[in-house]
Amino acid sequence: MKIPLSILKQYFLPQRLLSRFIGKVAHSKLALIKTPFIHYFHKHYHVNMQEALEPSLSAYPSFCDFFIRKLKPEARPVDAHLHHLVSPADGVISELGNIESTKLIQAKGVYFDLNNLFGQQSSIATAFTNGKFITIYLAPKDYHRVHMPLAGHLREMIYVPGKLFSVNTTSTQHIPQLFARNERVISIFETEAGPMALVLVGAMIVASINTRWAGQITPGAKRQISTHSYKNVFLQKGEEMGYFNLGSTVIVLFGDQSIAWESTLHVSSKLKMGEKIGIKGPSILLAH
Repeated sequence: MKIPLSILKQYFLPQRLLSRFIGKVAHSKLALIKTPFIHYFHKHYHVNMQEALEPSLSAYPSFCDFFIRKLKPEARPVDAHLHHLVSPADGVISELGNIESTKLIQAKGVYFDLNNLFGQQSSIATAFTNGKFITIYLAPKDYHRVHMPLAGHLREMIYVPGKLFSVNTTSTQHIPQLFARNERVISIFETEAGPMALVLVGAMIVASINTRWAGQITPGAKRQISTHSYKNVFLQKGEEMGYFNLGSTVIVLFGDQSIAWESTLHVSSKLKMGEKIGIKGPSILLAH
């Protein structure tokens, strides 16, 4: 398969330097910088500001504040059914399905490994062997805050340093082990459906990843895997758990026989945060 030039260039670009530069521009509060960026982005991507808690473009102190804008509560109602899982984010499904032993689909005919995704934390990977996963790509115009698919107790957070390749469709088709190579933050929760992992994957020009309990996680200064345990963090279904400063991808994983995805979901399905994407329990429960 011929590799596109857009992919080859990513191997030679100064990914981290570029991301830092974009991050500084995005956080600038100078009107000369932030105003044209915000207005261009709003017009080019047709951002629906009627959903925003603050609909006025001029009210945002920086482009980054505009990018991580909060929405009106009624804009994203959360499915309240006790047994339903909800989408953690607005976006498009890149892939979903079963984890075959420790192998996940990245794109058609392209796979990545669970152990690599978790930074060789084999004890954690074991909990998701033969489980379920869904990968959601957040496009630039999307709402970029990430919420809980189910209520859960946070048990562990793992920061894994890595590359900052783009995570668009072309990249997933041509960059091997993409999600296991990019910088990422992994949050492990204990839920009524068993262990649940939320993996927030960094990408080219993603300035940082933030969580409710630890603030900004990336970029990390030490560039090494770090693990933190938690006892007193509990989040309800639909509650915000983090956000991207410039967007990327979320991967949600569950253990074997713990949940079933909605049968109507497929690759390229568009999602809104809070809508039903599955149910607790094996697939036979979907008939009830």
